[in-house]
This record gives sequence, C-alpha cells and structure tokens, in this order.
Amino acid sequence: MIQRLDGTVALVTGASSGIGAATAMALVAEGAAVALVARRKERLDQLVKEITTLGGRAIAIEGDVSRREQAEAAVAQAVKQFARLDILVNNAGVMLLGPAADAPVEEWDRMIDVNLKGLLYCAHAGLPHLVSAAANGPRGVADMVNISSTAGRVPRAGTAVYNLTKFGVGAFSEALRQEVTKQHVRVALVEPGAVKTELVDHVRSGVREGILERFSHFERLEAEDIADAIVYIVTRQRRVAVNEMLIRPTEQEY
Repeated sequence: MIQRLDGTVALVTGASSGIGAATAMALVAEGAAVALVARRKERLDQLVKEITTLGGRAIAIEGDVSRREQAEAAVAQAVKQFARLDILVNNAGVMLLGPAADAPVEEWDRMIDVNLKGLLYCAHAGLPHLVSAAANGPRGVADMVNISSTAGRVPRAGTAVYNLTKFGVGAFSEALRQEVTKQHVRVALVEPGAVKTELVDHVRSGVREGILERFSHFERLEAEDIADAIVYIVTRQRRVAVNEMLIRPTEQEY
C-alpha cells in the first residue's frame, strides 16, 4: 500500500537532467511540491514550466552543491518557499573515469567535491528539517535518498576514484541511518547500474569510447526506471524502510 505525498516537499539535486529530472516529475505525480537544484538554471526553469503546466508546484534553485554555502542556501530557499522539507534526494554526481596512473587530478577533485562533499553538505543542511517533518508532519516520517551506483559495490579497473566516492556514499548512508532511524527519518541508498544519462558524456575522450562500447552490448536503464524506484521508497507506509536498492539492467553482468 502506498502513502501518497500530498502536502509534502521534496528537494532534488542534480535535477536539470537524467535521474534528477525524472525523479522530480515522478514525485510531483504523487503530490509532492519540488525544489529543483542544479547549476543549469535554464534547464531547471524549463522543468518548472512543465511541472506547473501539469498543475504541480516547483521552484528552480541555481546552485553548485559542491560549494557548502550554495548547498545550504538551496535547502534554506526550499524551506522558505514551501515552509517544510520532507524528502531529500541527493542525486547530483559526476563520473569521470579512466586509469589512475595518468588521470587528471582535477577530475578526482571534482568527483570528491560533488559526489561526496555535495551530498554531505545537503544532508547536513537538510537533516534538521527532515527530523522536524517526521515529528510534526502528517506522514510521521521523512526520507533521505542517496544515489550511489553499482560502483559503490564492485571496484573495477579504471574507476578507482569513482568507486571511492560511491563506496563512501554507501558507508555514510548506513551510519546515518542508524543515527536517525529512531526519529523516523528513513535513509535509503539507491545503486543504479548503467543508465542512459549524461554521465558518460563528461568522461574524457579516449576513455569514453570504451565505456560506450561496453554499454553497447546490453540495453541500459532509463532515468525513469530509477525515478520509479525512488518513488517506491518514499511512498511506503511509516513502518516500512527500504534502506538499499540495487538496480541493474537485466543483461548487465558486473
């Protein structure tokens, strides 16, 4: 049995495309108002227009969550606009793959900044509001959903620092879950396999081609598949916590 999200507010990072955009639309369909956070404001504005045309409520917040002050400001703006925060989806992330030996260290810095620090900043800023929503809201529960990857479970050559960040997301999520579960804040970890998103587009030339060749041997997931999983997690009854969900394409082996 689902628990609809009418009257709730969700903040989704990395919402300008892919999993973030699909998740925003799916949450709105269940009744939530959404605060959309990303660096590309024009894309956010377009998504807000689509949502409001359908009768939903949404705001666009331009921000780079890897900057602590911008992550904190995004949460504050969402709460100021909608007066609460019930769901936080930490989706923003980058995947800059390649052998460690000759990798540009700037790529490592960027993955650590976005995948780890950005998630931590948003979690830290959002937690007091989630605790309050769980204590005082009609659902009696609040949700944080952290997007990891199969790379948070299976290390592979050429993905070392991406693995590091995603293993870190998993460790943080489980430890935080133990801290806040008695307050009815549910912390969920979602680990997608290969999804048709822009992530691969950002991989440098010479590495990107090998990834695309590997992906060509099976049908990748759509962003909407992951959005469906996130909606499933946050619409469970108060007594049900889905703490971890691993989602691979049917033919993906690793």
